Amino acid sequence: MARENRPQRKQEQDDGFIKKLIGINRVSKTVKGGRNMRFAALVVVGDGNGKVGYGQGKAKEVPEAIEKATQAAKKNLVRVPIVDTTIPHEILGKFGRGAVLMLPAEEGTGVIAGGPVRAVMEAAGIKNIRTKSHGTQNPVNCVKATIAGLAMLKTAEEVALLRGKTVEEIVG
Repeated sequence: MARENRPQRKQEQDDGFIKKLIGINRVSKTVKGGRNMRFAALVVVGDGNGKVGYGQGKAKEVPEAIEKATQAAKKNLVRVPIVDTTIPHEILGKFGRGAVLMLPAEEGTGVIAGGPVRAVMEAAGIKNIRTKSHGTQNPVNCVKATIAGLAMLKTAEEVALLRGKTVEEIVG
């Protein structure tokens, strides 16, 4: 299918959340009287301080679809541990055929990520990270794989608590 509806990523901020529009698709259903056109929106929402979520919405008009997606994203927030503006360790997030490898980066590296993954990182408040998407370029699968990986992250303190050890024993 042609990628005719590729809007520039919008970013809005109110009520403390950063909202990023990943994409809008025009979907049609053929019925007896012709075609019914609707719009599907994919939105990422984050507080810029370790909480991020995504949502999808579908409606007859674009603004309604975006609003539905934003409300769905606010309901699906996950907590992301951030250590010195990056992630605590490397992780591979998977969803469907999509996989996103996320690597911690030093201060000053910036967000090295493409397309939908960059929007998720910026909404989460991660300032320094390196990523690589594998398997698919589908924005929905990339976003879901990224958030799945971020949700699996654990800090050294959390791991030490789970194992009943001290942080020094875990870190070495």
